[in-house]
Amino acid sequence: MLLRMSTLFLRTLREDPADAEVPSHKLLVRAGYVRRVAPGIYSWLPLGKIVLENVARVVREEMDRMGAQEVLFPALLPRDYYETTGRWTEYGDTLFRLKDRKGADYLLGPTHEEMFTDMVKGEYSSYKDYPVTLYQIQTKYRDEARPRAGILRGREFVMKDSYSFDLDDDGLKRSYEMHRDAYIRIFDRLGIDYRICFAMSGAMGGSASEEFLAPCPTGEDAFVSCHDCGYAANAEAVVTPAPPAVTGGQPPLQILDTPDTPTIESLVAHVNEHFGLGITAADTLKNIVVKVRTPGSDEIKPLVIGVPGDREVDFKRLEAALAPGVPEIFEAEDFARHPGLVRGYIGPQVLKALGITYLVDPRVVTGSAWVTGANLPGKHAAHVVAGRDFQPDGTIEAAEVRAGDACPRCGHHLSIDRGIEIGHIFQLGRKYADAAELDALGPDGKPIRITMGSYGVGVSRAVAVLAEQCHDELGLVWPREVAPADVHIVGTGKENQVEVAIGLAEELESRGLRVVVDDRPGVSPGVKFKDAELLGMPTILIVGRGLGQGVVELRDRVSGTKEEIPVDEAVDRILTACRPTPHA
Repeated sequence: MLLRMSTLFLRTLREDPADAEVPSHKLLVRAGYVRRVAPGIYSWLPLGKIVLENVARVVREEMDRMGAQEVLFPALLPRDYYETTGRWTEYGDTLFRLKDRKGADYLLGPTHEEMFTDMVKGEYSSYKDYPVTLYQIQTKYRDEARPRAGILRGREFVMKDSYSFDLDDDGLKRSYEMHRDAYIRIFDRLGIDYRICFAMSGAMGGSASEEFLAPCPTGEDAFVSCHDCGYAANAEAVVTPAPPAVTGGQPPLQILDTPDTPTIESLVAHVNEHFGLGITAADTLKNIVVKVRTPGSDEIKPLVIGVPGDREVDFKRLEAALAPGVPEIFEAEDFARHPGLVRGYIGPQVLKALGITYLVDPRVVTGSAWVTGANLPGKHAAHVVAGRDFQPDGTIEAAEVRAGDACPRCGHHLSIDRGIEIGHIFQLGRKYADAAELDALGPDGKPIRITMGSYGVGVSRAVAVLAEQCHDELGLVWPREVAPADVHIVGTGKENQVEVAIGLAEELESRGLRVVVDDRPGVSPGVKFKDAELLGMPTILIVGRGLGQGVVELRDRVSGTKEEIPVDEAVDRILTACRPTPHA
């Protein structure tokens, strides 16, 4: 492949786009890889399309290598399939819904579990047909409330989704591990720095779940890791180690007069000064009220969450824990409808009598004593003991996770970083097979309910992640596997320099390399240099003033090294630098 910049459909920009917040958004627009059409919707220009297809090629090669078979579903889907599993309503406002001219309901597919399940049911009937794994690389649609960060969080995106179909749970585990290994090969080949983290299944359902996260300061997901045992998890999936239950007598519950204590800090200071309790914020029990909406119904129920007072409720963890239920803020009018909940002074002592569900942080163990609300204006209660003065309805992982918290596996300290989700693998089990009644006739003539796995890779998102991780102050620095070209040759302007640049480009192209050559007439060398650095090919060759002495300049975009080499050695040197490494 040879791309001449004199005819390439490309315009680079010197200034960052006004709406760009993260490096990938700025650089992909400035370098002419993508252009915004509407919020969360982008067009791919020639160089961007090449990168996108290179990522898809790597994904496709590794999926084929593990024995998966590629299919392709429509993006426009009838409502019926999603009604069967309840996700027509569960997806809520993130689903793009539309009607045809006859009034029938359709959606733009956010994911295709239902379609894959129905396809397998229509084609396979015997246990001899299984196992099978199918995949597609398809455009997906989700109506993000706040599309941002360019193609990192858009409303239209390209995704690889695959689904395994097995006769039993052991088969599902094998399929899961095969996908896990394939994902490791994919992201290693793409050159992405990533972590494999325990994760929540969310609206997908199922049991075992892991995310592949790319560490990035601009990432929307927080993840924790332990440097002692290697444990890693999305913050939403972190399990809090529960301390042992407290035994022994506790003083009786004591009502305290606590006026003018609107914050945990002011409450702690007041009770220590006036009652000599000697407590910290961690000894208080903060009770947060939310209302939980059930998708597809008008049912809204209050829920109280109890967390230690030195912690805030992490709403993303709360949402994950309550899915598919949707938590919402408890407003003033909601308190008016529940006069038993005294705003600012809620304690767990009365919740069971009020018929309100109470879920607590795992640190709130039987026998633990707390300072908490007394359910009276201006008053708190001390020595409120779990299991004696109140009985939680269960535990919930909703409190914020902090650096230094104990690792649930080994007990050492956790660190917290931010990352971008690039892949997710689920052991779905039989949720979708049950909905579709997907069975295989066994050797004894009895039906076997199929068990499924679901596995996704963000193909277009991987392009943005690479741009986030692979850039410097000059521009993009693509890994060779995905770069639009192996080498960018710059003819700096004089006629013979451009001619030599074109000749080298043609020779390298004939030897199997992908080449961009800057043969634009009337463009200054400075502009050509800046464009070469901005576009980010891994190798740059400058055919400039040194040509008179028989030398050209070879630049490695990753290391930043530069050297002058004889022009008659340039082809061999570049071929050596660009020779691909066989994939294990």
